[in-house]
Amino acid sequence: MEKFLAAVRNMFQVPDLRRRILFTLGMLAIYRLGAHISAPGINKARLDQVWHDVSGTLLGVLDLFSGGNFRLISVFALGVTPYITSSIILQLMTVVSPQLKKLQEEGEMGRAKINQWTRYLTVGLAGLQTTFVAHWLQINGVGAPTWGFLLTTILTLTTGTIFVMWLGEQITERGVGNGISLLIFAGIVIGLPRGVQQVMTRVSGGDTLEILGVIGLVVALVAIIAFIVFVEAARRKIPVSYAKRHVGRQLVGGQQTTMPLKLNMGGVIPVIFASSVLSMPQSLFSALPPKNPANWYGKIFSFFQVFHAGDPYYELIFLSLIVFFTFFYVSIVFNVEEVADNLRKHGGFMPGIRPGRATAEYLNTILTRLTTVGAIYLALVAFFPQFMLSGFKVGRLPLIGNWLESFVSTTPGLGWIPTGMGYQFYFGGTSLLILVGVAMDTVAQIEAQLVMRNYEGFLGGGGRLRGRRA
Repeated sequence: MEKFLAAVRNMFQVPDLRRRILFTLGMLAIYRLGAHISAPGINKARLDQVWHDVSGTLLGVLDLFSGGNFRLISVFALGVTPYITSSIILQLMTVVSPQLKKLQEEGEMGRAKINQWTRYLTVGLAGLQTTFVAHWLQINGVGAPTWGFLLTTILTLTTGTIFVMWLGEQITERGVGNGISLLIFAGIVIGLPRGVQQVMTRVSGGDTLEILGVIGLVVALVAIIAFIVFVEAARRKIPVSYAKRHVGRQLVGGQQTTMPLKLNMGGVIPVIFASSVLSMPQSLFSALPPKNPANWYGKIFSFFQVFHAGDPYYELIFLSLIVFFTFFYVSIVFNVEEVADNLRKHGGFMPGIRPGRATAEYLNTILTRLTTVGAIYLALVAFFPQFMLSGFKVGRLPLIGNWLESFVSTTPGLGWIPTGMGYQFYFGGTSLLILVGVAMDTVAQIEAQLVMRNYEGFLGGGGRLRGRRA
């Protein structure tokens, strides 16, 4: 504890680091201030009633990423969701578009161009999504059914989204980094007191089963957090040797080093991508309900009415998307052909492996195994807390659903499985991954700044904290 307090003091003794931390805190304060500025024309009493009916659906994901702003329909209601969606689209396009692929390989200038296109696409998607949100508010009686309310809501929420995107970029450039992730992190942390209050209310009733359930929930969350920290810090170190060579009159090389590969190279990005993709149809069908429930559109709408956390079909698609995006994202951020080529150009090789194509194939084999384990890890962490909070609708399973539902309902201690623990706050595996991952990244960046300036970090002189990107 003494080392931690000393590291906190050292943070504010470095002028540049102190300025970055205070700037980040100021930007986060502005972001939270926007949560108290409601969009014009909102019937708050009716909004509370509507939200009570939809809080268990995927609209809760939008509320999670917006830091609770979507629940209040504040000026920052959409938060960073359009920006995340734009990033997903452009990263997918790099696979099929040679022009984008070429830009991505051009270094800093190419990435700057792609970032500019991401901003433009964010504005377009924000305008489209706010149109659906405004229409959804109108059909639910939250806003007046007039063109004035529609246009005002679209303009207000789109402008708020652009401002949130700007805040995230400012934190990345002038703050401690990870601007968009820190905005999501701040939104989740703000919602924790509400969850703690619900837990304390349940415990104060004095029911023994409730108390045991809360204890089990807390123990499970602590164990999951410890598991996340352990996996996020895990590395596979591949030995790399550099041959000796003459540079001018000097003989350089002959070094022995390692190439650390993360077990979970995708971080929390695949989970965020999967959640964002699943929230799109939910938002669309909420804004455009069918006029005839018997037609094909009405049947799809009926399917998505029960398509939320705890539904077997939702969980299957959600976990499949996590696995898909894990492999997809890792294939983008780590190009084995490029790494093997760079090693060969600099005289590096892996003992027992020929440089060039053989090295690329060796790296690809290792990366595939690591990514498989990482994808399974992300799927488990995303599912288990969600299962405890939202339950698992075993009755919806084909063939054995009725038997399982009868079994868990008549077996003592298993009755909570179809309904979950009964809490109304959205705090599942996605939240845990974001909280732990962003915290590790941010602390690791601050640690690196302190060590670079000859100050002791959070681990003192005996080690160095590694973030997910280390």
